[in-house]
Amino acid sequence: MRRRLIQSTLAVVLVVIAVFGVSLVIVETRTISSTAQERVDSEAVRLASIVDSRLIATGAVTADMLRDQVPDDRYAVIRVPGERPIAIGEKPVGDTISATRKGEEGETVTVEEPRSTVTREVGRTLLIIGAVALLAVIAAVLLAVRQANRLASPLTDLAETAERLGSGDPRPRHKRYGVQELDRVADVLDASAERIARMLTAERRLAADASHQLRTPLTALSMRLEEITVTDDPDTVKEEAMIALTQVERLTDVVERLLTNSRDPRTGSAVTFDLDEVIQQQLAEWRPAYRSAGRAIVSSGKRHLQAVGTPGAVAQVLAALIENSLMHGGGTVALRTRVTGNQAVIEVTDEGPGVPADLGARIFERAISGRNSTGIGLAVARDLAEADGGRLEMLQASPPVFGLFLSRTPAKPVGQAEPTVR
Repeated sequence: MRRRLIQSTLAVVLVVIAVFGVSLVIVETRTISSTAQERVDSEAVRLASIVDSRLIATGAVTADMLRDQVPDDRYAVIRVPGERPIAIGEKPVGDTISATRKGEEGETVTVEEPRSTVTREVGRTLLIIGAVALLAVIAAVLLAVRQANRLASPLTDLAETAERLGSGDPRPRHKRYGVQELDRVADVLDASAERIARMLTAERRLAADASHQLRTPLTALSMRLEEITVTDDPDTVKEEAMIALTQVERLTDVVERLLTNSRDPRTGSAVTFDLDEVIQQQLAEWRPAYRSAGRAIVSSGKRHLQAVGTPGAVAQVLAALIENSLMHGGGTVALRTRVTGNQAVIEVTDEGPGVPADLGARIFERAISGRNSTGIGLAVARDLAEADGGRLEMLQASPPVFGLFLSRTPAKPVGQAEPTVR
């Protein structure tokens, strides 16, 4: 592309120089010849006037009188009737430019100039025109190279950007070139790079979230299936199978929820549901794991609360908090429900050391973990809560208290229940 731009620019300049240069040479040659002829004519008229003056004053003219009046590069012949011709200067050889004038006393003055003077002047003019043309060509080449680099370099950069996008490196370059069309292409490529980066981030995030969120339901399901394999009691088999089916449904809901959040984290499918059912389901699911760890999980607080949200998402949030307490906490884990304003709150607390002071509010950031864990669970839990219009907060660091706030709808008065252990 650079070579084509340089060649096309140089061709245009050469054509312009050829057209205008030839015309200028012709005009200048004619102008120089006309000027030389006019100069000789003027010299003949002037010399004839001098001869007339001498003849009137003295009645005769000599070569000595007129020698100083004729330039060295000219030749003059004065013919006075009845006298011998007077020649001044050296007669030129070759082609000449001549002019003859007749004076008032009957004399004739002829002035000649070598045409070589015109040729030399034309040559100098051609040399100047050629030098100007050469400078114009050099300037055109330099301008063409600069313009070619200005246009070709951005295209090379844009090609490299497109190649990087294709190879999986979606970093935008944010580089502009001062050319509207090229800047437009750069804008489109940068916008595409940002979209691809968001898509890749969403895919990686979905993979990490899926790995984290599916781990617990799959573990619980595996435990139920193991219970089925080691028992011969049909009632126990039936009970464990029903629980396993429930967990499969929850597993399906987790997958659907993760896919929904990967497309748009703000998309929710909020409905009015009973918090007791979700809490009971979580207690039943996690009780075997806590029993194996020699710990207990209990619930207390206001019963029959109606909340607005997605039951599956709320269950995932509670599962993340309960699992977090199982892994990092200690003692009994308590789920307590209460009401504040127009919100239903589920608090999850344990008797462990709590959240380290250096983490603080960063506990909900991705990849932030106080111990050897992924640091994804609480971040995903907060996203799920906010997707349905709720919020997840750390109310107290030590002992740790996490609160899930959900909008609630007015329910029939059922009274305050006493704290119970389930």
